[in-house]
Amino acid sequence: MSHDKKSNITGYLFTLLSVAVLAAGSWFVFRDTQPPALSIGPEAADINREAKVTIKASDPGSGLKWVEAKAVQDGKEYALFRKELPQGTGSFTQTVIFDKERIKEGEFTLRVTARDGSFYPFGEAGMSSASRDFNLDDTAPRIYVKTHTTNLNQGGAGVVEFALSEPARKVGIKVGERFFPAYERDGTQDRSYFCMFTLPWDTSPSDFSPIITAEDKAGNTAGRSFNYYANARNFRKDRIGLSDGFMERVLPQFTDFVSDVQGGLLEQYVKVNNELRRQNAEKIREIGRDTASEPLWEGEFKRLPNAANRARFADYRDYIYKGKVVDNQTHLGLDLASIRHAPIPAANTGRIVFAAFFGIYGNCVIIDHGLGLQTLYSHMSQIDVQPGQAVSKGDIIGRTGATGLAGGDHLHFGVYVSGTPVQPLEWFDGHWIKNNISGKLGN
Repeated sequence: MSHDKKSNITGYLFTLLSVAVLAAGSWFVFRDTQPPALSIGPEAADINREAKVTIKASDPGSGLKWVEAKAVQDGKEYALFRKELPQGTGSFTQTVIFDKERIKEGEFTLRVTARDGSFYPFGEAGMSSASRDFNLDDTAPRIYVKTHTTNLNQGGAGVVEFALSEPARKVGIKVGERFFPAYERDGTQDRSYFCMFTLPWDTSPSDFSPIITAEDKAGNTAGRSFNYYANARNFRKDRIGLSDGFMERVLPQFTDFVSDVQGGLLEQYVKVNNELRRQNAEKIREIGRDTASEPLWEGEFKRLPNAANRARFADYRDYIYKGKVVDNQTHLGLDLASIRHAPIPAANTGRIVFAAFFGIYGNCVIIDHGLGLQTLYSHMSQIDVQPGQAVSKGDIIGRTGATGLAGGDHLHFGVYVSGTPVQPLEWFDGHWIKNNISGKLGN
């Protein structure tokens, strides 16, 4: 074949390929009947000045040509941006904020329009519009304290009543890293809240600085202190002897948990006493959020009848094995010993929120009494209630035992406020409850 013929065939094939490419491109341009997809976030209608609203546009067909956004408030339109995009741009994202010069507090509408590169039919199919209504709130909630003074003992509980100037999505009292949710009072005109909180056992009065915090629907936050008086308390120290026989008895309950331990009985026990204890504490804090928004209890709390005190609240324990200290923990409840398999009464009226085997606590029941107040009953030999069940003060919920990390048959009784352990003895004292809790709740 001659050189000229080869050149002609090559040119012909190149022309065909070019036509095919142009035809394919034209197909996308002329047959792209799907308009651009638009989205505006966040979903929340209430935003503050710091909120970032994200606009997204996409068109996988002919690509985006331009995207623009405008804000409309009080009949006036304000251009936010208009972006001309390179040919073939398939997606686009833009974040916008709303400055004080153009957008005032109050309601406004965000309108977004996008155009793709298609010509079919005459550009009408290539245009999309979307809008969303927002309320710009730049004012933090105001907090009005209604309780005069709150008295707390180290390791004990207290309650504060306060009101807010507007609805809140998160409100309570912050104590260090701990947060105690507040609950709105029914039937009040001033948005009153009750918040039960603690002076934790591990916080000295000099380091105690509780703050009421409130966050409104737009994300504006406010904080305020209040009057309180904090009393220091000294807690006991204790020594717990560990024996091979004790560990051989309790560790089979935790076989799966200690299966990866390199070592013998002592190493396995220390892992349970530390890691599982921490996991259990986190679960108790989680359960503490499952609470009624009003008090369910009445009067003083009922103690296990005819029981002697063994370990007390916040006892600091050294664990001794063969004469050496091998671990340290704090005992965060009361150990009450009665007869073997003694019937356990519900300390007060409430709702069962947990009833099952529970790590170091063995067979365990937790009762919610409202406002974050809960009681824990552990080491039980028998559980006679189930989650969701309502109980009255004195109802038998099970029997004492030696499950979990128990040295013998007894009841470990704990009281918690939003998952933080507090001194149970306060709740056995009707005068203390009336003066410090129920009297301030209006009960």
